Amino acid sequence: MPGDAVRAGAAASLLLAVVGLDPVAVALFLLVLGGTMVPRALGVATPLDVAYGGTLVVATWAAQLDWYQAVPWLDLAVHAACTGLIAALAGVLLVRTRVVPDPRAARTGRARAGVLVATTGTGAVLAILWEIGEWAGHTFLDDRIGVGYADTVTDLAAGLLGSLVAGVVLALAGTRARVRA
Repeated sequence: MPGDAVRAGAAASLLLAVVGLDPVAVALFLLVLGGTMVPRALGVATPLDVAYGGTLVVATWAAQLDWYQAVPWLDLAVHAACTGLIAALAGVLLVRTRVVPDPRAARTGRARAGVLVATTGTGAVLAILWEIGEWAGHTFLDDRIGVGYADTVTDLAAGLLGSLVAGVVLALAGTRARVRA
């Protein structure tokens, strides 16, 4: 399965980090490997599984290879994409656990609005937590982690935009991703 190939890539990345990178990189790749297991556990559709896991792996390698310094706009693109994909997974989970109604089963637009608001709001909270993590990483682990007012505000805006896009997609397309057998 393609998602399992991404998980294998995350595992290989972790091994490479253990062998050749610093402890912060090892911790990041360990977090990414764990994160790539979430879509498998939820049994989401392959495109979401691959996009989510692949984006996490690429984003982490981008940090290790200093791509964010070489390509200044990449940080915002990654914040939008990663936060949006994480929000999409959260939106699927919220529907499956019936925290919000499935928009395809409801008779009114309220269910779609609920998915939109819940997905966007969850993504916004996750973007805040990400920025707190960046600040903590910069403060306590590695001062090469970029923080600052402009960086934080634009990262939050990008994360919010990605979450909004995820919310719109889920609300319009429905959220019952095919469950793998």
